Amino acid sequence: MAQTPEFVTLQVEDGVGTIRLDRPKMNAIDEQLHLEVRAAATEAGERSDVRAVVVYGGERVFAAGADIKAMSQLDGAGMREWGRELQDSFRTVARIPKPVIAAITGYALGGGYELALCADFRVLGSRAKIGQPEIQLGVIPGAGGTQRLARLVGPAKAKDLVFTGRHVGAEEALEIGLADAVVPDAEVYETALAMARKFAAGPPLALAAAKRAIDEGLELPLDEALTLETRLFAELFDTEDQKTGMRSFLESGPGKAEFTGR
Repeated sequence: MAQTPEFVTLQVEDGVGTIRLDRPKMNAIDEQLHLEVRAAATEAGERSDVRAVVVYGGERVFAAGADIKAMSQLDGAGMREWGRELQDSFRTVARIPKPVIAAITGYALGGGYELALCADFRVLGSRAKIGQPEIQLGVIPGAGGTQRLARLVGPAKAKDLVFTGRHVGAEEALEIGLADAVVPDAEVYETALAMARKFAAGPPLALAAAKRAIDEGLELPLDEALTLETRLFAELFDTEDQKTGMRSFLESGPGKAEFTGR
């Protein structure tokens, strides 16, 4: 029998699944929390009643980083195992085949921001602070902070953040591409939820294909990526949603189709 999660829950309403982190006081990421995140992300990816996902740490903080006390006891061999498991958990979030939005209040630092990087979009509260401060501990980001960050904002900006370990405010984050929207702190979750609901009304199979084409295509040479795109595009012509969408367009114009995910 599966153990009841202690720190992470998946709450589903109106087609949106919220992966909610709640490990007082700062949602520090230890082994138990990231494994619970992995389980919630796996469930969200598999459930047909979840069409979009919000990752949320609560009104006060998203996640202030990894549990340094736990990490400080490990040597290189121990950290290789811990880091591999952490990467697997975060990769599970990144590969949810649905639109994913990180709703960030307060701090999203180190492993906390690396978790946010696994989302497709990031909504920040106006007083949020994000960053990769690992260099100040004599180490580097180890859960995507050197790779997903560089792919998001380019190598020079990523190096600035990683080399200095500085905290970035919400407005600068928006300016350099670390955030996709900045709203008052009290509106962060509702804004992310509204974005998720818009996606949840779309065709699930096409959204999954679009996400896969973009994410996997970025890792491939252009010709291979275009081949992947063509294959995913053609496969959608064997779905009910494609028939529904095109019939609705021809009969009623754009934007009126209701999709079933079949």
